[in-house]
Amino acid sequence: GDVAPAFTLPAADAKGPAKAPVSLAALRGKVVVLAFYPADRTGGCTAQLTKYRDEYRTLFGANAGSDVVLLPVSKDDLASHASWAKDMNFPFALLSDTDLSVAEQYGAKGPGYATRSLFVIGKDGKVAYREMRFNALSEQAYRSMAEAIEKARKS
Repeated sequence: GDVAPAFTLPAADAKGPAKAPVSLAALRGKVVVLAFYPADRTGGCTAQLTKYRDEYRTLFGANAGSDVVLLPVSKDDLASHASWAKDMNFPFALLSDTDLSVAEQYGAKGPGYATRSLFVIGKDGKVAYREMRFNALSEQAYRSMAEAIEKARKS
């Protein structure tokens, strides 16, 4: 129920670095899924983000991208994100938190990387759901996330 910490981060997708950074404040009125993960191209992270890609509409809703926005975040730089997003055909951008300052604000900073943590931020800018140890290999973790997204969408 706390107000989500504000942030602005650079992003990249399969087309390359975005022209403008992503700001949480600019997404007010939408449900935001903030998914911290340790690193591009690693086993658990690949499993997690390909699950998001393969089940994008199921997990985030038919209007994913317009009323629900997925923001995966790691310490990797924009070149790494753009290359990985292109190779994996991700339908979403990846945010770069190279100094882990945003991960730290959310309590998701590990020793040199972001821990696998997930936050659903409601349209009002408040944290509606959080999982500080998101299990990328658990179907139940994705079901719980999808339920939290649907609940936030309706409120």
